Amino acid sequence: MSAGAAGKPDKQLRSGFTTGACSAAAAKAATLALLTQKLVDQVEITLPKGTQHVFAVESCHFSPTEATCVVVKDAGDDPDCTHGAHLTATVSWIDQPGTVELDRGPGVATITKAGIGLPIGAPAINAVPRKNITEMVREGAGGALDTRGVRVVLSVPEGEEMAKKTQNIRLGILHGISILGTTGIVVPYSTAAFKTSIVRGIDVAVASGMDTIVLTTGGKSEEFAMKLLELPEASYVQMGDFVGVAIRVCAQRGIRKIHVCGMPGKMSKIAKGKMQTHVAGSEVDLDFLASIAADCGASGEVVDEIRKANTARHVSEIVVARQVCGFWNAVAERVVRVCRQYIHDAATVECILTEFSGAVIGRWSSE
Repeated sequence: MSAGAAGKPDKQLRSGFTTGACSAAAAKAATLALLTQKLVDQVEITLPKGTQHVFAVESCHFSPTEATCVVVKDAGDDPDCTHGAHLTATVSWIDQPGTVELDRGPGVATITKAGIGLPIGAPAINAVPRKNITEMVREGAGGALDTRGVRVVLSVPEGEEMAKKTQNIRLGILHGISILGTTGIVVPYSTAAFKTSIVRGIDVAVASGMDTIVLTTGGKSEEFAMKLLELPEASYVQMGDFVGVAIRVCAQRGIRKIHVCGMPGKMSKIAKGKMQTHVAGSEVDLDFLASIAADCGASGEVVDEIRKANTARHVSEIVVARQVCGFWNAVAERVVRVCRQYIHDAATVECILTEFSGAVIGRWSSE
């Protein structure tokens, strides 16, 4: 899954194809090879968004009883850990006319927690790609399904290793990657995939019985928060830059308490009311931080020094050196206020602000 490096102009980058689209192509190619007993070196499918695309078939092997085809995923210019994955489909005949049975092989994950939208124990093949794969297999098999059915097993060599670079393990999606994609197209640096992972993480927490969520801005912030808060792992969700999305979904799902955890830069942006904190569209407001310092009793000289600082980290160094008492608590209080206003006081909010070493420098709760 892409982490969504916002700010890069998508129109200048090359789009790619999802694991779902590549799996559908591999499955249709294998169906054709099984039916015709001929090599298939390319296959055309209809993507979920309704357009057609021809995929190259990397390899094709067949016998009278089963066929296996491989389509290599091209994620375009998206920094996707599944780029280059060999989406593999093995299709065999079964004695169930009209049936297309879909299952997982090595490298495709299994669902082990509720909240994903798939039954526990099911292959991690989401609803849209499942439908697309089934439709493409039916298209390839044609009238042959009048007298028999087919079993389709999807696998991904090295899929379990690829999954370590995703949120799958945290979400209870184990032993491989997920077969995903609502359109079939991977948009370079798409924010949609990251937003989806936030929602999914919150849904897993809710399904696990959690009423408290810890939203962190990244891996280090999460690591620090885990040391501070004694909560189950399912409670922790990395929101990245998407503060507004994360707290809104928490409120919609009935979460009772939200911990917002991060470091000076992003927390300063939230305190100013920024609900999307990526650097491209949201800079740290140094005048705003200087005004907080003034409210905390800092001298005019220190206030001016903060106003001329380079970064939020630089501000933090000035605050420590000049002993501006209560500064980061005041920032944390504003984060809480902004978040509570955004969700109309639907949940209790606590902000925990950490230094780059993990030390807590500011903390405030609406409780």
